[in-house]
Amino acid sequence: MRPQQIYDLEELELDFDNPLHDLQEIRKVNPQRHEMEQLTGILQIDRENDKIVGYKEVTDKEFWIQGHMPGFPLMPGVVLCECAAQLAGFYARKFQILGGDFLGFGGMSEVRFRAPVFPGSRLVLMARVDRVRAGRRAEFSFQGYVEGKMVFSGNMIGVPINRDQEIA
Repeated sequence: MRPQQIYDLEELELDFDNPLHDLQEIRKVNPQRHEMEQLTGILQIDRENDKIVGYKEVTDKEFWIQGHMPGFPLMPGVVLCECAAQLAGFYARKFQILGGDFLGFGGMSEVRFRAPVFPGSRLVLMARVDRVRAGRRAEFSFQGYVEGKMVFSGNMIGVPINRDQEIA
């Protein structure tokens, strides 16, 4: 069953040439660097409804191109999930909804991959905060679209992580 859209794409006015936050501004909030940076820009933030829209330009220089799959580069599902997590993480950290030095994965559910994503695609990402347990966890819904078609969706849990947290 297809989830309800977080945003109706036809109603959104997305300006890819003038994002609200470009990569340099994303770097001020998100800690990922180099091949792990999975966002190109943030396009829309709706604080009243706890929603965010961003995107990733999927280029032919991605770290996974050579090995996934040779001769047929297909964006790995785990990287798609990382894109969504970085979008949710940007929102959570920018607006301090959980605290902590980082936002880590606490889990994912109902993840569905509906169509492949290839180099040359513009992946539009959406996330919505569904529930927050202060200082403990935030639950998000997420969706990704290429050329107006939903290519993946799911739910995730973000948890605060502190630099001084002990490793078990």
